[in-house]
Amino acid sequence: MKRFLLLSIFTLLHIVVFGQVSMGYNLHKGDVFKVKQDAEQIITQELDGASHKITNLINGILEFKVLSEVEEGYNIALTFKDLNLRMTSSIEGVLMDIKAKKIVEGDMQSKIFNTILENPVTLILAKNGDILNVKGGDSLVSKMANASGLKDEFALNLMKNALRKEFGSEALSNSYKQMTFIYPNEKVKINDTWENTYSGKLKTNTMWQLKGISDQKLSITGKGTIVMNFKDPNTSMKLKGTQNTTISSSIDTGFIIKMTVEGISTGVSTLVQLGDQELPTTIKSKITYELINKEHVQQKL
Repeated sequence: MKRFLLLSIFTLLHIVVFGQVSMGYNLHKGDVFKVKQDAEQIITQELDGASHKITNLINGILEFKVLSEVEEGYNIALTFKDLNLRMTSSIEGVLMDIKAKKIVEGDMQSKIFNTILENPVTLILAKNGDILNVKGGDSLVSKMANASGLKDEFALNLMKNALRKEFGSEALSNSYKQMTFIYPNEKVKINDTWENTYSGKLKTNTMWQLKGISDQKLSITGKGTIVMNFKDPNTSMKLKGTQNTTISSSIDTGFIIKMTVEGISTGVSTLVQLGDQELPTTIKSKITYELINKEHVQQKL
């Protein structure tokens, strides 16, 4: 009994005082994770003392299914199980209100976004959470555009280019790195820090810190800087800001249990109808990812 107590105390001391933690994804073929995503983005533009506010609300259910283990990490199928979008303007009222599961007769947008459901893309997820490759995003974009019913090839290509910026393979990779790319390549101790960077619409540089370990959960925070340089035929934005992240994740699988990302950026934007006039612009955002179900599915050979 005395020997057992001594061993237990030594083990505890080794973990707390000397121990380093190897963090990262430890997944198995057939693992399935369902995540609820809620996002709010408020864009405020100023013109001659007046403000125009656009509010974007997005929520949905994402499914991550581990198809196989590969040399680089894991081959995963990402499927949108539900998606709802609502955009409102302080001047014009409701600009968009889409529930992807519900097709509204005569509503092109509802048909387009319904197509995104149950059409998986595949991604390679590294052990540290970096998304190395996405396949199927461009095929998904084509399906979405074709669902519009547009017959004119030029108009169809314009739509594909617009959708590709949000749902193309590269866009999806950059978008979901925010949720997955959170771990260091080396072992760390509590209060140690590490850094990573990824690009896309937002170039993000984050300093992460392991805050604690409790009940088989990792507590991680991140403080980041973001740079946005966005341009399309109607709008351009140049902004810089900060982003704070809090994470609770499983020490066993590495998958997030809950994650909150809050950011604020300021800069200028332009609208094509106003020529070269720059409008002071602020974007505030809050995104929450929460694990709602984890299961293991025996896959057929």
